[in-house]
Amino acid sequence: MGCFKFDLFIWVLSLLCLGLLCSGFVPADNYLIDCGSLANTTVGNRVFLADNLASKYLSSPKDVVANVSLKPITSFDDSPLYQTARIFPESSKYTFSISHSGRHWIRLYFYPFVFGSYDLSKAKFSISAQNFALLTDFSVQNTTLKEFSVNVTSDSLVITFTPSSNSFAFLNAIEVVSVPDQLITDDVSSGSEKFQGLMNQALETAWRVNMGGPIVSFENDTLWRTWVPDQSFLVNENLAKDFSNIAAVKYDVGLATEDIAPQTVYGTLTEMNSADNPNSNFNVTWEFTVDPGFQYLVRFHFCDVVSKSLNQLYFNVYVDSSNVAPDLDLSTMTINKLAVPYYLDIVTASIVRNKLRISIGPSAVNNAYPNAILNGLEIMKMNNSAGSLSGTNSVSFSNSSSKSNVGVIVGASVGSFIAVALAGVLFVLCRRRKRLADQGHSKTWSPFSMNGTNSHTMGSKYSYGTTASAASNYSYRFPFGVVQEATNNFDESWVIGIGGFGKVYKGTLNDGTKVAVKRGNPRSQQGLAEFRTEIEMLSQFRHRHLVSLIGYCDDKNEMILIYEYMENGTLKGHLYGSGHPSLSWKQRLEICIGSARGLHYLHTGYAKAVIHRDVKSANILLDENLMAKVADFGLSKTGPEIDQTHVSTAVKGSFGYLDPEYFRRQQLTEKSDVYSFGVVLFEVLCARPVIDPSLPREMVNLAEWAMKWQKKGQLEQIIDSTLAGKIRPDSLRKFGETAEKCLADYGVDRPSMGDVLWNLEYALQLQETEIPGDAEENSTNMIGELSPQINNYSNVDTNDSAVQFEVSSVDDLSGVSMSKVFSQLVKSEGR
Repeated sequence: MGCFKFDLFIWVLSLLCLGLLCSGFVPADNYLIDCGSLANTTVGNRVFLADNLASKYLSSPKDVVANVSLKPITSFDDSPLYQTARIFPESSKYTFSISHSGRHWIRLYFYPFVFGSYDLSKAKFSISAQNFALLTDFSVQNTTLKEFSVNVTSDSLVITFTPSSNSFAFLNAIEVVSVPDQLITDDVSSGSEKFQGLMNQALETAWRVNMGGPIVSFENDTLWRTWVPDQSFLVNENLAKDFSNIAAVKYDVGLATEDIAPQTVYGTLTEMNSADNPNSNFNVTWEFTVDPGFQYLVRFHFCDVVSKSLNQLYFNVYVDSSNVAPDLDLSTMTINKLAVPYYLDIVTASIVRNKLRISIGPSAVNNAYPNAILNGLEIMKMNNSAGSLSGTNSVSFSNSSSKSNVGVIVGASVGSFIAVALAGVLFVLCRRRKRLADQGHSKTWSPFSMNGTNSHTMGSKYSYGTTASAASNYSYRFPFGVVQEATNNFDESWVIGIGGFGKVYKGTLNDGTKVAVKRGNPRSQQGLAEFRTEIEMLSQFRHRHLVSLIGYCDDKNEMILIYEYMENGTLKGHLYGSGHPSLSWKQRLEICIGSARGLHYLHTGYAKAVIHRDVKSANILLDENLMAKVADFGLSKTGPEIDQTHVSTAVKGSFGYLDPEYFRRQQLTEKSDVYSFGVVLFEVLCARPVIDPSLPREMVNLAEWAMKWQKKGQLEQIIDSTLAGKIRPDSLRKFGETAEKCLADYGVDRPSMGDVLWNLEYALQLQETEIPGDAEENSTNMIGELSPQINNYSNVDTNDSAVQFEVSSVDDLSGVSMSKVFSQLVKSEGR
């Protein structure tokens, strides 16, 4: 009998606990106002206060009460809440007393109709609350419900409506309702780390979706939320199937409650359509439109009402390409219980494109049968660092396709964002370029950057669910989590180079684009100044032979630069020490020519010359076609003014490549780059390090050793053995003379990069085509004599008569027919 009483007590206690869990939330603050209405309005089981009774909450110098007759109410879209409105021609405020501090819903109802001279579809206005910008220059085209939540810590909440210039604001209905304290907590992941400060964030609901089930109306949700079906978001519906077992759902103490999501959400799900194939291996994916430029809180709802036993279902959960819950076992998360609701929160990094993908897929752990499930999903936009949830370019996304989807609360349209944002960036760039031209130097770091001449798609496996992708030439500021994900958390096995600034990692963006990620070493002697210089320089220039900067990261005191990935690494790596196949002489000449083009552009392509200051084979990178691009502009410096001959500055550069005149006098000119490039030319020819202490004393310094052989006319004695017998003598002679001129002791005796470029082109022609005439005549010191004709060859048109005159003049100078040479040189792209 005692045992029976005890069992009865446990049964009653269980019912009481279940009753407490399912009783629903009673908000401490519950303001519901039907704006413009003369009487209270009942919607479901809720009563919205008549506007005249709620006037005590409103402070408005001038407003208009608008009424309109709609068709009979047949859906939420036709709710009586949308039959009236309050119009604000001037800034107005609602002030609500708060009895219980904490997070509160702010729901704003909009329906644009015509009332007298007011066409509400033409209204444009901003809304702020609790120091957050909820909407900025907002306009409404269709029935729209905007849902926000803010953490109110004061005894009042003020919501301000501010019309845009020559416009007005309006509102059909408003809710300010307390949110359960346990609904949003700081116990949230941001990848491998905990995200801190979520309680201080304002949130806007972008999507709230019931996977595998029908629409769940606000009347069937304890917090008056609407959940929409997931079918329209599926990327491939054939890979997914629905499952429903609502009666099986059992809320458990300490886990998800009915306030987190209703039973109808946890009892339905979408799962893999494996078709009884134990070898199925695919993901089920949903795609959502989101507003770029913000972080998002993504909440996953799970309830295993599918499995027949514990530890049967293992699967992976992805936000974009990031696996945010690898090998998830729900029975472990619910303390060895099936059909118990569980939710997982993830905070993304800042999103830079307008699509967010959510995927589930099978796990190979324990040879589990391939399946994966998702019951519900919420995506909430978080305010940015400026306290905004909107931004000046955000436009409301509303229900324009189906009346049944009026409860969908979605993100902002991206079209106008991109157009206005690009226009803004172009304006900044133009202003900055003009300022640089006027002042010769920018003292303000404005790291808007432009990529190379080819448009790049920039994307990233953005950490924990963020994707970057923008088909434009503009660089972006990447969050640290993004870079972590792209580099597999800076995996040491992904290191592709180490320099004075730090390590360089190979990375992969979300759309498959490969990048090189240079991470500054805090103990490095190169620091913030080099970091800024690199961004500033690459934001000014675009050239096919300069490495493009895709973006940068300065989060968490990091200094990270993200470049286009150069498939074939450094020129140095192809010359010695890395085991790459030997380059042919033609390939080496073309690499030298490409590098010279990049440097020539730096020296001449802008209002003032830019001096690289660190020209070396390790800073010449090769793409998949072995096209050369100059990299690493951290030491670069703008050249002297027109009335000056040099820039006085501390000596910087790499040992072995350093201009001795610059070292002695600390006077920098473009000719310092020319000297360094001359060392690179000998490095290319001899395929050995520029400084090698292991060699005999006379051979340690490559430049000195090679110059001795060049002056003896026996350069062929020291060339790379793989090139022996493969270089035509005339080509080698011209190449050697060019390198020798570059290494002249005094800068005034060295050629310009334009002259060097011409001679390298000529050396390539001599290698490919024998030109009749005396070899000595062909190899005369053309460097100084030809500069007036070729310094600006990259900008001339081959059809221009002046160009034809120059060609004939060169023919006269050389004494041989060189039209074949110049037919290539005068083209803007060269060979």
